[in-house]
Amino acid sequence: MDSSVNINSEIISFKKYLLSNTDILKNILNKLETISSKSREAFKSALTKDNRIDNQLLELNQSKTHGFAWFDTYRIGLRETLNWFIRLNDENKSSEIDAAITLFAFAEYLTQMRNGIMMSQSEIVRPSDLHLDENDFEFMNDESAKDLIDIGLSDKIKTVIVDSLDKDIHPSLGLNDETLDMIQDQFKKFTEEEILPHANEWHLKDALIPDDVLKKMAELGVFSIAIPENYGGLGMGKVAMCVVTEELSRGFLAAGSLGTRAEIAGELIRLGGTEEQKKKYLPEIASGNILTTAVFTEPNTGSDLGSLSTRAQPQGDDYIINGNKTWITHGARSDLMTVLARTDMNQKGYKGLSMFLVEKPRGNCEKPFPMEGMSGSEIEVLGYRGMKEYEIALEDIKVSKKNLLGEQEGNGFKQLMETFESARIQTAARAVGVAQNALELGLQYAKDRSQFGKQILKFPRIFNKLAWMAMETTVARQITLFSAREKDNDVRCDIEAGMAKLLAARVAWSNADSALQIHGGNGYALEYPISRVLCDSRILNIFEGAAEIQAQIVVKGLLAR
Repeated sequence: MDSSVNINSEIISFKKYLLSNTDILKNILNKLETISSKSREAFKSALTKDNRIDNQLLELNQSKTHGFAWFDTYRIGLRETLNWFIRLNDENKSSEIDAAITLFAFAEYLTQMRNGIMMSQSEIVRPSDLHLDENDFEFMNDESAKDLIDIGLSDKIKTVIVDSLDKDIHPSLGLNDETLDMIQDQFKKFTEEEILPHANEWHLKDALIPDDVLKKMAELGVFSIAIPENYGGLGMGKVAMCVVTEELSRGFLAAGSLGTRAEIAGELIRLGGTEEQKKKYLPEIASGNILTTAVFTEPNTGSDLGSLSTRAQPQGDDYIINGNKTWITHGARSDLMTVLARTDMNQKGYKGLSMFLVEKPRGNCEKPFPMEGMSGSEIEVLGYRGMKEYEIALEDIKVSKKNLLGEQEGNGFKQLMETFESARIQTAARAVGVAQNALELGLQYAKDRSQFGKQILKFPRIFNKLAWMAMETTVARQITLFSAREKDNDVRCDIEAGMAKLLAARVAWSNADSALQIHGGNGYALEYPISRVLCDSRILNIFEGAAEIQAQIVVKGLLAR
């Protein structure tokens, strides 16, 4: 322990403290790993029947097991936040705000792990729910750990964070790559010039993002980042996609989500398509000439894709598709639909599902579906505007057998599963962008607004909110970037990707709510962008796997280890 650090002194270097006590944080992570292992083994024992995890027992213990998913998400988030700071320091790029955020994260998350983690506004998981007791957290009673928590939760550490933000000193992204830094700068400038000035107008008018903006995004490579170079893409991988997605989503969630359309379709075709399908579609997707939409969900299925009833029946050299789909994002202006349908009506569940590449004429708001056999209506939504959502009916849609993905039936769900890691990483990056936007809006308002003779930034409950927002945004960003690096290195990261999406979505909503509170009554006015950001942030806990589904996926993965 660095005894020279005195939290009561006027001047304190949190960076010096952290560098002197890194081993303490590493030891804490080792203790948390031990606790996690104990909890996991206890759950496995309680939920195992006939030598496997019993789904009925898992459902009966859903709240507790989902709590374990949250516990381990916190653990991995802290691990990656410390790794972020260590990498920064190794590159001589660490700063006081980076150190302060790391210490604050450890102190706050540790305290929650011992006393109770908020899974949602109405659900708290306690250690006893995880088969843990006070003895498991005895290490937190050591003087070194107690001092770390006292320092990490102090007003001084929060003041350092907010004072830095006030001076336009922000936490480092920690990309440590010149190319990625250049991409981030490029898209930050694009977002500042082309997205942010217009985002609220697009939202209030419920208008599509203009074609000229899409064209500029295509020219910058938004739709080609993850597509291999030999198919016309940039082949830059998931970390680059996260950087781009975060910046665009910081401006407007729909702008960041446009890349997701290409990401999902591109991954499906790259991993599951025939060579002919790859050559035909990937270059066009990469260039932005073809805009895509995912057509998976049905009115009564939600996340239960195994209950899909849309059917595709062979007829000569074609398939005839009939069914109803819902929540089709960017459905009208798209040129290519990836449609999940049942080709074998005798198979139940996920078996018998196949993926189709269905071409369609591009529609517009006035005539969304100018295609025989296709009809639909817009679903009006609170937020996440700029692309529009649709419910569509497919009636006797003829599709060539050459447009069956991979030209083999029954692989649809497997093909979709192969894209889930990327989709969740990308969605986590979108959430981080929204969280960052909320932080920036709250910070700027707190600087501009004065009450009782001073900036509201100076009031403790305001700077506490801002410090919290900065800390959680950083943790969410680092677990997201970690998942992306793992994916780029061909390391299985389904659990970590799920954790990133789980945490980042909650942080986006929490940040937006706190930023609106900082605005006071003005935050409730439509003219202030934070009202839009609040609406946008709410969807992040639902799409690409609702928070409950996400926690289920994470815990099943953890228990399988």
